[in-house]
Amino acid sequence: MNNTSPRINTTFLRTVYCLGLLAATNPSLVAAQNQQQARVIEEVYVTAQKRQQSLMEVGISVAVAGEKEIRDRRISMVTDITLFTPNASIKENIPGLMPIITVRGVGLNDFNAANNPATGVYIDGVSLSSLALLSSDFFDLERIEVLKGPQGTLYGRNSTAGALNITTAKPDLENFGARVSVGAGSYDAIELEGMLNVPLSDSLGLRLAAKGIDQGEGYWDNDATGDDIGQRDVQMARAQLLWRPSERTDVLLKLENQRGRSELGSPEFFGVLPTANTSNCPGLPECSNFLGYSDTDGDPFKGSWSVSPDYDLDQSIITAKIDVDFDFATLTSVTGYIDFDRKYESDVDASPMRILDFVNTDAVEQFSQELRLAGETDALIWQVGAFYATDKVKTTYAGQLQALLNTTTYSSADVEAESQAIFANAEWLVSDSLTLIAGLRATQEDKSNRGFTSDLVSEVPGSGLSSAPFGSPPIVLASVDDDIDDNSVDWKLGLNWQLEESTLVYLSASQGTKSGGFFTGVATTVEQLLPYDAETLTAYELGIKGRASDYGMSYEASVFYYDYEDVQTYISDTTGPVPVNRLSNIKGATIYGLDLMAQWKPVMVEALTLSAGIGILDTELEAFDGPNGTVSKGNEQPDAPDLTANLSASYDFNLTESLPAQFAVDGRYQSDAFHDALNNPLLESGSYWVVNARLSAYLDDQWEFTAWGKNLADEEYVVQGSDQTSLGNGFRVYGPPRTYGVTITRHFD
Repeated sequence: MNNTSPRINTTFLRTVYCLGLLAATNPSLVAAQNQQQARVIEEVYVTAQKRQQSLMEVGISVAVAGEKEIRDRRISMVTDITLFTPNASIKENIPGLMPIITVRGVGLNDFNAANNPATGVYIDGVSLSSLALLSSDFFDLERIEVLKGPQGTLYGRNSTAGALNITTAKPDLENFGARVSVGAGSYDAIELEGMLNVPLSDSLGLRLAAKGIDQGEGYWDNDATGDDIGQRDVQMARAQLLWRPSERTDVLLKLENQRGRSELGSPEFFGVLPTANTSNCPGLPECSNFLGYSDTDGDPFKGSWSVSPDYDLDQSIITAKIDVDFDFATLTSVTGYIDFDRKYESDVDASPMRILDFVNTDAVEQFSQELRLAGETDALIWQVGAFYATDKVKTTYAGQLQALLNTTTYSSADVEAESQAIFANAEWLVSDSLTLIAGLRATQEDKSNRGFTSDLVSEVPGSGLSSAPFGSPPIVLASVDDDIDDNSVDWKLGLNWQLEESTLVYLSASQGTKSGGFFTGVATTVEQLLPYDAETLTAYELGIKGRASDYGMSYEASVFYYDYEDVQTYISDTTGPVPVNRLSNIKGATIYGLDLMAQWKPVMVEALTLSAGIGILDTELEAFDGPNGTVSKGNEQPDAPDLTANLSASYDFNLTESLPAQFAVDGRYQSDAFHDALNNPLLESGSYWVVNARLSAYLDDQWEFTAWGKNLADEEYVVQGSDQTSLGNGFRVYGPPRTYGVTITRHFD
C-alpha cells in the first residue's frame, strides 16, 4: 500500500496550490458570466464552537448531517457516520458490540470499555468516557457533527482525533408535533419509532421519543447448531422537559433508557496450517487450525461457532443543562450521569472448538460536570470553562480454553479515573474580514487499575496456561495495582480570513493530548498489564469554504499535517505462554492529507441535488518493536485508507399531480486498509464500494412512504480482524450484507 505515497504527495501539493487559487479568485466575478437563476443552497447551522453559527463561518473542518438527512439516509448507528464524513473509519471488533472511531488516521484501536476514545464523543454536551456507551441505535436526532483535529480549547474532555457531537431533538414550546414510523425489512426485521412534542404551557414543554427493533433472523448461519446468529431485540426511550422560567433562563432535563437482549455477530475463521489440499498458508479457506478445523465454504456469513453470542445491555442516562443570560455573558452548566451494564459471549477463535471462548461483563458508571461562561463584544468573542468527570469501570473475562489448553481463565479489572480541566478560547475581530483565534487548556487526569488474570487449572496434569501439576488451585498469572497521573497543557492558534461574504479561508495550529491508561484484557504476565503513556498530536491545517451561489454550489476543502507523538496502539506481546495483543505506545507518526466536500444544485436541473466528499490520507509510523523484532519505519496507521469518498444524488419528481416523490442513491468508497500497526496482510481489507438507494413518496405533508436498500451490490468487505497464528487460527469481521425494507411515516401537527 505504501507504493501509493508518491501519488498522494503530488496530490497534496497540487491541492495546496488549488486552495491558493480558490482563495485568490472572486467567485462573484466568475458568477457574473452566468445569467441563470441560481438554486438556493440551504444554510447549515452548527454548534461546533459552542454557539450557533453558519457552517460557512466556522474555521474548522466539519462534516454535518441535519435531522432530515439523518432520517432520509437511515443514519441509525454510529457506523453510518462515514456516509457523509470523508477520512473517517468506524469499525466493530465483533459486529454489534462496540465501535472504534478513527478520524484522519487517528483512533484508539481498542475494544475494552475502560479506555477513553481518541475522538471525543458528546451527546447533548455530555462527554462519553467509553465508546461502549455508544453501542445503541440513534433516534430522534436534530444534528450530527464531526469535527476534525484537536478541540480541547472548546470541549470538556481532551482528545487528539477530533470531536463527535450528537444533538437530540429538543422540546418546542410553541408547536404541538408527533411522528410515528413503522418499518419492515429483510431478516425478519420490524422497526417502530415515535415522537411526541407537547407545549404544556408558555414556559414548559415536553418531548417524548422511543424506538424498538425486533430482528428475528441474524445475518450469520451457524452450521454447528443449524441456527442463525445476530438476532436483535432493542428498546430505547427518551423524555425531555424544557422549562423557561424567564427570558434569560432555560432548564433542560433529559432521562433516557436503553435495553437490549440481542445476539452479536460472528467473525469468519481462517486457519494458518497447511492441509493435504494446500501448501500455501495461512489465510486460505483450506488452511486449518491446530486441531484440524477448516472453513472451506468461502461464505463470511456462514461458519461453525461453539457459542451462541448472547448480548444483554442496559443503559440509563440523566442529563441536566441550564443556560442563564447575564447580559455580558451566558453561563451554561451541563451535568451528566450514565449507568451502563452489559454481558456478552463471544467465540474469538471463530471455530467449533472451545479454543478462545469468553463470557464478558462490563459495568460503567460515569459522572461529569461542565461549566462554561461565554460572551462577546464588538471586537471579541470569548469563552472560559471548567470540566470535571469521574469514571468507574468493572470488567471481567471468563475464558474457555478447554480444546487447546484444557483450562478456564478468569480476568478482572477495576479502573477508576478522575479528570479535571480548565479551558479558554477567544476570537479577536481585527477587522471586518480578519479574525485571530487563541485557545488554551490545562488538564489533569488520574487513573488507577486493580486487576488480575487467574488460571483455573483442570484436574489433568500439565494443563492450563501455567502447566501446573495435578490438583493445583487457581493460579494468578498476572496482577496489577497501579496508578498513573497525566498533566498536559494544550493550545490552539488560528486565523480566519473572510474574503467576502461567501468565502472563508482559515489557518490553524493546535495541540491535543489523550491521557494514558490500562490494558484490561486477558494477560499472562505482569508486563502485559503495565500502563500505556499519554499521546500528543500537533495539527496544522489550511482550509477554504464558501458558496458559488450563482451556480447553486457550496464547497469546503482543507489540507492538514499532523505531528503525532507516543501513538497509542495495539502491539503483539509474546512474553507469556500465550501471545496477547495489548495497548502500548509507538514513538511517533506523521499524517497528512486532504478533505474535500461539496454540494451542488445545478441550475439546469432544478430537481437534482448532488453532494460529494473525498478524503486523501498518508500515514507513516516510526520504527517500533514487534513480536519478531524491530518493525522498520514506514508502516501505516491502522484503519487509515489512502482514499475515501462519499457520493450522493437525489432527484425530486411527481408520481402524480398530488404525490411528490424523491429517488436518492448514495455510496461510500474505501481503498485498501490495514487494521493493525504491524500491517499484517492477513488482516488487510481490500478496496470496496457500498451503495444504498431509496424511493420516497409524500402525501399531503403528512405521510411518507419509503422503500430502501443498503449495500445493494451485497459487497463483502473486511472491517476488522485478529491474527492468532501462534494458536493456530485467526478471524476477520465483515460489514453487513445487503438489507432492504419499507417504512411508513405519519406526521401530526
